[in-house]
Amino acid sequence: MKKLIIPVVAISLLATSCVSKKKYVALENQYTDTKGVLQKTTLEKEALEGKFAKIESRVASYNEKINSLKSDNSSLQDANDVKLDMVGKTAVISNNTRERMRATLSKVDPALLSNAKTLKDSLNLAISYNLKNKMNTTDLNNSEDINIDIDQTVVMISVSDKLLFNTASYKVKRGAYSLIEKLANVIKSEPSMDVMIEGHTDSRTINNATVQDNWDLSVKRATSIVRLLESKYNIEGSRLIAAGRGSTVPLVENTTNANRAKNRRTRIVILPNLDKFFALISDDQLSD
Repeated sequence: MKKLIIPVVAISLLATSCVSKKKYVALENQYTDTKGVLQKTTLEKEALEGKFAKIESRVASYNEKINSLKSDNSSLQDANDVKLDMVGKTAVISNNTRERMRATLSKVDPALLSNAKTLKDSLNLAISYNLKNKMNTTDLNNSEDINIDIDQTVVMISVSDKLLFNTASYKVKRGAYSLIEKLANVIKSEPSMDVMIEGHTDSRTINNATVQDNWDLSVKRATSIVRLLESKYNIEGSRLIAAGRGSTVPLVENTTNANRAKNRRTRIVILPNLDKFFALISDDQLSD
């Protein structure tokens, strides 16, 4: 009986050994296949990562181009805003100034606006309107005695001598100080502007204890205004120029009392950058 049991056990062990080896081989094959799949997946992953890196690079490049285009567009817009248009032969204004000018002209008396035939006329009218508002000329006895004009790159404010001086005198009237203070405020608010004060007379000769002739009177009147701007209203002397024109630049013929009165004037000549000057006197900055 014992002799029969031993072979049976051996057969059983042999069978068990054979099954384990098959499983081992199967697992080994499965491992090999899995390893191969993993290697393939790794290669595919690396390939995808390479493609993704290229895509990211392209996206970054496109974003850079887009930002560059935005910058170019912004630059073009800025350039368009400062695009200059000619006024007369030499003065220029930007599109920004033109827009501010249009906004101002919408408030101007239509009767006055109808006389503006050119860009120069329109700019003149707009600057005159805004500057008179800033100076608040309504509190003067006669604001018609103040005239504001623009010629090429120069803004000119002409003031009748009866607002500033007594006849044949170069001493500034005390009552003119409020007007001169308004002029000083305009001048001080834009340091880039230089200012020339010009004295003008009519053609009648003058000679007395203090004044030698029309040249002398015109220069002394200009100097009186300059001294006042510097000493009382703290305008830097380096920005001020005193000039006398005598009777050499009349507005009209000196044939009547009314015409001579027009020719007797003091002219404040301001030489600004027109864009800066127009921004300075735009409605939203009016203090009065």
